[in-house]
Formats: sequence, structure tokens, C-alpha cells
Amino acid sequence: MNTQEIKSFKEKLLSEKKQLESEMHLIGEKDSSSPKGWEAKSGDIEVDSADDNEVADKFEQYEGNNGILNKLEIQLQEVNQALERIGNGTYGICEICQKPIERDRLEANPSAKISIKHNHGK
Repeated sequence: MNTQEIKSFKEKLLSEKKQLESEMHLIGEKDSSSPKGWEAKSGDIEVDSADDNEVADKFEQYEGNNGILNKLEIQLQEVNQALERIGNGTYGICEICQKPIERDRLEANPSAKISIKHNHGK
């Protein structure tokens, strides 16, 4: 893979990283006390005056946001790992067979770590 191709994939990854972080800020907030580093938002609620339905709705919103946040965190981690591979010169090399990952695969998923033949539906 030439320098220009790597630069193009790096730009795509940085753009994806920015988008993921933006989405994460919409449904969560950074929390240094959390092991994940993020905590889902559920909206403000006045517990003393809230009825059972309102509490249930806020809990459901929190659970939904938490699930989405977990998925976004995984995607962000994969993007950051791909950026690290660019930095250390191993980007675009399959972690299983050490051969170049198909360009079409990288176009579809710039953070891919393995080639299509090793993917098995992942």
C-alpha cells in the first residue's frame, strides 16, 4: 500500500473517530470513575416527585443508551487500533496470515484487522 492510500485511510479513520465521539457525547458523558471511561445519560429526573412510569421510562432510556454507548466504544477502540497500526507501519496487513488485506475490505471497513477469507462473518 502506498503512502497516498494510507493517508486516505487515515483521513477516513480520523473522520470516523470524530463522528463516533460526537455520537457518544449525545448519549453519554466521560466519567473517569467508570471502568469504561463513559457513562450513559438517562435524562434528568426528580426522583421524589416522579411517578413509577417516569422512573421506568428513564431507566429504559438509560439501558438503551448504555447498549448503544457500548457498541460505539467498541467501534472507537477499533478505529484507534487502526490508527496505531498506521503509526507503526502494520496497517492493511492481516493479523492472521500477515498478507495484505483486500482494498475493497478496507474501503468498506477501514479499521479491519483481518482479510475477508479469515473474517467468517465477523
